[in-house]
Formats: sequence, C-alpha cells, structure tokens
Amino acid sequence: MEIQSPTEFSPLLNSNIPLYMQVYTYYRGLITDGKLPPKTKLPSIRRCAESLSVSRTTAEAAYFQLCADGYIVSKPQSGYYVTDLYFHPAAKRPSVQMAKPEPILYDFSSPSADRESFDFDLWRRYLKSALRQDARLLSYGEVQGEYDLRTAVAQYITEKRNVICTAENIVIGAGVQSLLHILCAIIGEKRTIAFRDPEFSQGMAIFRDHGFAIAEDSCNADILYISPSHVNRHGDVMPTEARIALLKSAAAHGTLLIEDDYDNEFAYFGRPAPALQGLDSGQHVVYLGTFSRLLLPSIRLSFMVLPDRLLPRYLSIAALYNQTASKAEQIALCQFIRDGHLAGQIRKVRRLYEQKTNDLETAAHRVFGAPAEHIGKTGFTVRIRLQTPLSADAFTRAAASRDIAVRATDTTDGCLLLLSAFGVRSSDFQHALRTLKKIAEA
Repeated sequence: MEIQSPTEFSPLLNSNIPLYMQVYTYYRGLITDGKLPPKTKLPSIRRCAESLSVSRTTAEAAYFQLCADGYIVSKPQSGYYVTDLYFHPAAKRPSVQMAKPEPILYDFSSPSADRESFDFDLWRRYLKSALRQDARLLSYGEVQGEYDLRTAVAQYITEKRNVICTAENIVIGAGVQSLLHILCAIIGEKRTIAFRDPEFSQGMAIFRDHGFAIAEDSCNADILYISPSHVNRHGDVMPTEARIALLKSAAAHGTLLIEDDYDNEFAYFGRPAPALQGLDSGQHVVYLGTFSRLLLPSIRLSFMVLPDRLLPRYLSIAALYNQTASKAEQIALCQFIRDGHLAGQIRKVRRLYEQKTNDLETAAHRVFGAPAEHIGKTGFTVRIRLQTPLSADAFTRAAASRDIAVRATDTTDGCLLLLSAFGVRSSDFQHALRTLKKIAEA
C-alpha cells in the first residue's frame, strides 16, 4: 500500500518550529492516529519535497528522524515503509471518573489540628533560619537523619518517655510508614506478625507486601505491633502492670515488640505511663514516634529507635534507603527542640485539647440528654452510646451525607460514637451534635 503525497501543507506551518520537524510531526501524527497503517509506503523524498514545497534536504532530515524513532523503516531499492511498532488498533477508551471527596465541615473522626494549637509564625522563623544555611542544604544529608536532630530527639524521649537510646539508635523518616519499610528489611526473615489494633491497615499492608504473614492471635506471632497508649479504636490505654506482663511474655517466647507510641501525649489527662522500650531497658523493643501530632499533620517527621542488636543489620543496608524527610525541616525541628519550644508546644496543645474534650463532653450531655453512663471520655476521645436502629456503617454514611465525619462501632442496641474534638471548633459542637442526634432518631 502506498500513500499519496499531501497537496497542502500550509495549515501545519509553524515558524517557531524547524521545518523538518514540521514534516516529521505531520507524518508521525498520521502514523500514530492509524491513518497510515503498518507496511504503508511513504512518498519518495523527492515527491515529499515537491508536494510540501520544502527542500529535499528538509524532507530527507524528517524521514531520517522518523526512522531513528522507529516510525518508518528504509528498504533498499524500494523506499520507506511504516513499521508496526506504534500501531494500536483503534479502541474506545473507557471513561474513568475519579470520585470526588465528600466535603467535611465537622471532622470528629481524625486527630486534625486546631488552628490555635500551633504558632505558624514561630515555625516559619525556624524554617527561614534553616533555609539560610546554604552550604548545609547543598547535600542530601545523612540517610539516618541529621545527627544533631537525632541527638535532640534522643535527649527528649529519654527525659519525657523514659526511652533508653543514643543518637546512633535513631532513624529519622517522613512518617512511620517509610520507617516500617526499612524495619521490614532489617528483620529480614519473613515471619509472622500480629497487630493489637486490627484497624492499622496501612501497617499491615507494608508487612504483607514484604512477605510477612499476618496472624490474628498474638500467641502465634514472632512479632507484635502494639500502641500501648491507644490499644484499640476506643482509645483505651494499657496500664503499667499490663505492659510489664507483656514484656515478660515477649521475653519468654522470643517475641519482637514494635511499640508505636504515636498517641502518648493525647491519651492521658495525667502523666503518661512509661514506654515499653524503657521498661525493657531498650533491648527487645523497636520504638516508633512522630512529631506530626504535636506540631502539624503536614510536618511528616517520625523516628524509629532500634535496639542495639538490630543496629549492625541496619548499618549494612542503610545506604540502600534515601532519607525521605525534608532536610530543612529536620534542621528547623532540631533548633525548635533545643530552644525548648517542643516542651512548650506539648503543654499548649494538651491544655487546649483537654479543654475542648471537656467542652465536647458537656455539649453531648446537653444535646442528647442521655444518662451519664452513656456519655464519657477516654483520654481525649468522647464516647457516646446511642440507641439507634442504624448500624455503625450506616450511621457513618448518614453523617457523611450531612458533612460530618465520625467513627462508630456497633453495640448490642445501637452504636458507639468515638469523637475527637481536635479538628472542630468548640462553637460548632452543639450544632454538629444535634445533627447526629437527628440521624440517630430517624
């Protein structure tokens, strides 16, 4: 099959593009659109040049480029032919509609940050100071995290959480999930892991992707992932006696414990219980912590404390993993901690969220008028037991349709709401709760 030369090329002319590239683009379009199927013979260089009113050199350059890119092939003593490299039979492409997120006015479901909980101007000053360290920012930085930040973090968690470590034990990352990928590689052997909180689906997915088996019963697991400060979706806290018993059991069975202490500052109205890692003297527990809750969710800075026995394995593979956390934010956070602002931030957010949680509990009593035992709080979570024909899933969907995000779980006679006051203004509590009451009574 041979194509006839075009008789009009002027509509395609573009003075900003070299002429040979205009010819190239013209024929490439015919090929990729399927108008020139495979094995079609192109006009000779002479005929192409005459029909397009270009020089033979221009036409030849366009053909050479088409050959170089695999669109056509030259056959000696015959001419140029279209290849089948870019041929795809025309087919109707399915239309993919991306679901738009539902607008949420009142988010009781996640630990979002209150606007008043963070001094943005102060943080901006530390970021600007970090960005002025030109020479330091010219490199990628340490794969384990900036040493001065790791030193500051080690001192902080030793004083505040009784964690036993040095800067050498700490690995910095952008979020706990990035650190879990490294931990899976450190553990190496594909083992069985159990999660005390079955809702941590992101963590389960990471271990599953690395070949670990997920056990439903911790008795049958080599590794146990646990958050003592938030052992279940109700926000319950593991008492110190239970922590000690868990450590003894883990030691007796050779179980590796992964302690995710993400919620320790917001699980207690009083002084937090000591970390498992400290009670274990830092020998058999991998400790995970994050600053996202204390500062802002968008500041993705987390850390992992490895026991000494896992350090050689980490150091042997550390170079294979790039640092995922922003170097500028690491520098800023280090000085923020050194200047004492983190301790002040903790006091500030605890006072703010303690007051908001109390206000939410009071508003719940006013709106629902339920017996006192049906409304209460665990740490910074308000729990409301509702008698409703709706299941927890149905209630959650109904609330979302009213622009309210909630967490709920089924009970024998209704559902239990688990509300966080962090991301909702106190002035909106009663309006949002009245809407939830209407949903329950519908």
